[in-house]
Amino acid sequence: MSVEATDHYSNCTHCGFCLAVCPTYILTGDENNSPRGRLRLWSEEAAGKIPRDEWTDFYTSECVGCLACETACPAHVPYGELFEHTRHDHVATHRSHPSPAIRLAAHAVTHQSLFNLAMLPARMMRNLGLTPHPFLLPGKPALLKSTAGYARELMRAKKPTGPRVALLTGCLMEAMFRDINFATVRVLIENNCQVITPENQTCCGTFQEHTGLEGVEALREQNRRAFGPLDVDAIVSNSSGCGYSLAKTLAPNKPVRDVLTFLGDLDLKKREPRSTTARLYVDLPCHLVHGQKAPGIPANVLDATGIPWALAPNAKDCCGSGGVYNLDKPENARAILSAKSAFLNEAEGDPVILGTANHVCMMQWHSAGATGLVTRPYEVKHVIQLLDPGEGFALTPV
Repeated sequence: MSVEATDHYSNCTHCGFCLAVCPTYILTGDENNSPRGRLRLWSEEAAGKIPRDEWTDFYTSECVGCLACETACPAHVPYGELFEHTRHDHVATHRSHPSPAIRLAAHAVTHQSLFNLAMLPARMMRNLGLTPHPFLLPGKPALLKSTAGYARELMRAKKPTGPRVALLTGCLMEAMFRDINFATVRVLIENNCQVITPENQTCCGTFQEHTGLEGVEALREQNRRAFGPLDVDAIVSNSSGCGYSLAKTLAPNKPVRDVLTFLGDLDLKKREPRSTTARLYVDLPCHLVHGQKAPGIPANVLDATGIPWALAPNAKDCCGSGGVYNLDKPENARAILSAKSAFLNEAEGDPVILGTANHVCMMQWHSAGATGLVTRPYEVKHVIQLLDPGEGFALTPV
C-alpha cells in the first residue's frame, strides 16, 4: 500500500455521515460493512496493526461500489479510488477469487467483435420477445449492423451541422443493447449533432474495475489513442458507469459527459405529449450522481419525453446492480432492490415507466418484476429511448 493511499485513509474523521447512505450498512447494521469500517480495516492492515484475514476480505467483497459515501463525506476521502486499489490487490494476491464465468466475461469484453458474435443469440432472443433470464430486457437490437455503421449511414442521410460528439458505444451496450445505442445516435442527430464513433475504441475498463481483474490500464491506453486525438466538442456516453470510467481515463484533457446532461444544454427537440395516464419515474444511477458528480438528469430533458415524470423515491440510492455485484452477491442485491422497487407496486400510471441512464441498472430494475418483487406491469426504459424520434427518422434524408 502506498504512502499516498495511507495518507488518504487518515483523512477519514469517522463522522458517520457515510453510514446513512451506505446500502450494505443499512442492510446489515454492521459497522465493518460501512465505508468507515472498511477504511479502518484497510488502514490498520496497511500500518501492520492487524494481519490480513478473511474478515477484511469478506467486508471488502460486500461493498457495492456505489460511491454514495464520497458524496456524503465532508473530508473528501477518495473512497472509490481506495476501494478499486484494494479490490485489485485482493485479486492479485488471491484473497479474492472471481468465478470462472466472471473471468471469462472480463476477457470477452476486451475483444468486441468476438463478444458481439457471442451475444448474437441474446440479441435474437430480445428481438423475439424471449426473456428467459431476469436481467434480459425485451427490445429490438440490430442483429448485425453496428452502431458505428448506423451512425455513418444516418450522418450521410441527415448531414447535421452542429456540435461534434464522439460516442462511447460500450462493450455490453453494443453487444446486447445496441437498440439503446441506435436511439442515442438518432436523438443526437435529430438535435443537429455530428456523431463520430471511433472504431478503435474498446471496453472502458469498468468490468475490470468492478471485478478487480487485471487489464484496466491496457484498455485505458487504447481508449486514449481512440478518443484523445479527436477534434470534438464533447465525448458522450449513454451509460453512466462507462462514462465515469472513461472520464477517469481521459481526464483532464478530454472531458466526458453523460449524453443526457449534454442534451440538457441544447434546445432539445420534444416528443409530443403521450397518453395522459402514463407516468415516468426516474431513478438516478450511482455513477451518474456520485461518480460523475452530476446533479441528476436535466429537467428539460425529462420534460422533452412528453411524459409526466417524477423522481422515483430514494432516486439517488443504489439499486443493488453495482456492475457485477448482483451476480457476485445476489442476496444482498435483491434485498437492496426490494426496498428500492417496492413503490412500483402502488405507483400511479398506466403504463408505469421506470426510466434511468445506465443499462446495468436497467437489467436490475427489470429483474424486480421477473423475480416477483414487483407484481404489477411496468416498463424499464433508458431515458434516451423516450426521446427517440424512431426508426422512421432515418428514412427521409434532409
